Amino acid sequence: MRPHRSSHRRRRGFSLIEVIVAVTIIAIMAAVAIPRLTRFIGSAKEKRAKSEVAQLAQQVRLYMTDYGMSTVPDDFELILLVEGEDPYLESESALEDPWGHPYELRIPGDVNLDFDVVSLGADGQVAGEGENADVIHGAKD
Repeated sequence: MRPHRSSHRRRRGFSLIEVIVAVTIIAIMAAVAIPRLTRFIGSAKEKRAKSEVAQLAQQVRLYMTDYGMSTVPDDFELILLVEGEDPYLESESALEDPWGHPYELRIPGDVNLDFDVVSLGADGQVAGEGENADVIHGAKD
């Protein structure tokens, strides 16, 4: 019979230096990636707003055609597009831009003669630059 030897294998954990190096690398990668991701999300919201203002403008024109209007009345509001038995838009949430602000209808328009559908951008204020810039259907980039 052989004597019973305890076969304890020595387990090695991470040293403090290894943990610090790993955390530092992750922090550097996050510092580089997060601003890029934020710009990407902002750009996606801007593209969505451009698409939605064009769609809303088209729905306003369709409404005008259906009701025999040649111009948009001064008191016209976008909420009319979600009212009635056969609404032009499915819900009131379609009247909010990607940043959660309501789209505006300007009569007469600044860019278009008859009317403009406008998103005020991320800040919800008139004018601005970058993500805070206004998005107006028909405006050139």
